[in-house]
Amino acid sequence: MPDTAVWQIALDGPAASGKSSTAREVARRLGIRYLDTGAMYRAFMVALIRGGASWDTEEQVRPWLDPLGIRLEEGEHGTRVLLNGEDVSTAIRENRVSVMMAPVCAMPSVRARMVDLQRELGSQTSCVVDGRDIGTVVFPDARFKFFLSAELDERARRRQRELEARGQSASLAELREEIRLRDTLDSQRSVGPLKRAADARLLDTTHLDFEQQVQAIVDVVLADLKSPRP
Repeated sequence: MPDTAVWQIALDGPAASGKSSTAREVARRLGIRYLDTGAMYRAFMVALIRGGASWDTEEQVRPWLDPLGIRLEEGEHGTRVLLNGEDVSTAIRENRVSVMMAPVCAMPSVRARMVDLQRELGSQTSCVVDGRDIGTVVFPDARFKFFLSAELDERARRRQRELEARGQSASLAELREEIRLRDTLDSQRSVGPLKRAADARLLDTTHLDFEQQVQAIVDVVLADLKSPRP
């Protein structure tokens, strides 16, 4: 890379807008780290489900934060998510985790713990980071910020294809409603709501294929990195 300083690419956007897959491929092409923040929240949700915990209130969830051990490791087939030493890379993608996690992710103590971890990891080396409040809360000074979006129906179709590829099934109508509800919860939560940063570039992926949306980001980053810094 032409620039050796540590910097971040923040990719924000609603559910099923293609953030994670795009972020992972952008990181691969640029030769930098992919920091999967969503996987960290999902791993915490898996810990709650497997532990038989209740998550109706923050008081019920808070005791599970301190002993939590989450690590992200780059492997031959992508990022491995380790929960207390166990690989939960597949478990975190189950639909029940997706459906249940929004209220837990909105809890201030959960977000505070995760943000600290994300900042620690993201400050060690240049990386691509995706989520819903990366450019506004986690890395407000990120060198590159993008907000990915797509029409609701298209996002529901993408989620359905994703589940089918893993041998799971769900009706398009149900997925559409789940995503719509997730959008509402994410946008209205009091801490780190889904919001486009004022300086983030908007990228509507409704009519873009995967290659097009990845290349759009890579082109912007490389053009900037090759330009002299003031």
